[in-house]
Amino acid sequence: MSEVKKKQHFVLVHGMCHGAWCWYKVKPLLEASGHRVTVFDLAACGIDTTRTITDISTCEKYSEPLIQLMTSLPNDEKVVLVGHSFGGLSLAIAMDMFPDKISVSVFVTAFMPDTKHSPSFVVEEFTSNMSPEEWMGTELKPYGSDNSGLSGNFSTEFMKHCLYQLSPIEDLELGLLLKRPGSLFINDLSKMKNFSDKGYGSVPRGYIVCKDDNIISEEHQRWMIDNYPANLVIEMEETDHMAMFCKPQLLSDNLLEIAEKFA
Repeated sequence: MSEVKKKQHFVLVHGMCHGAWCWYKVKPLLEASGHRVTVFDLAACGIDTTRTITDISTCEKYSEPLIQLMTSLPNDEKVVLVGHSFGGLSLAIAMDMFPDKISVSVFVTAFMPDTKHSPSFVVEEFTSNMSPEEWMGTELKPYGSDNSGLSGNFSTEFMKHCLYQLSPIEDLELGLLLKRPGSLFINDLSKMKNFSDKGYGSVPRGYIVCKDDNIISEEHQRWMIDNYPANLVIEMEETDHMAMFCKPQLLSDNLLEIAEKFA
């Protein structure tokens, strides 16, 4: 196989309260293998200071930077789309709109919706199992003219024990310095039409299970895979929610393996 043929374009989508910065370890690893990598901030995330989450009323508006990126790609180019955590919903929106521009979508301990239920289904199932105590002081505030939005800003304790418990302490520190309020957009997602079989459902999906995730538990990850089976499932042992910090080399290797299978 020629080097040219193997070259992929990875598009990495971050999770709630995070930004493009969280891929700082994985991006150079994938590039060192000869691939092109694009990282960016979703709306009101990372260093996008033009807006705050309370300016964003829908998950589609939140995902706009990804939609713009996908629109700008030439029609004959296919990317490997990678989404972490809540980034799975942005992936689904892009997959529904641009199925022909994606060779495979990889959900990294991410919310993976189906086509039978409302887009909010897998997130509602997750939040219904979370007691207020389990959020460990994470600030949840209604917003919007009708208070239908709900913003959340992860507390220090929550990030320490539920997201970064196996990651280097320096990365936890980085996360604490750079986190910004986010939203799960449950009300908005519950009103969206279902993702389609023709769009979202037609794109191959890989799922990376992080076995020591203390927030999206292994049980919930497997429940989503049973609910809407992925084409390929890879497990990461001793990996917390922040796989890109906890095991960056292993995550990169797994992404390359999935990309190669579906190129």
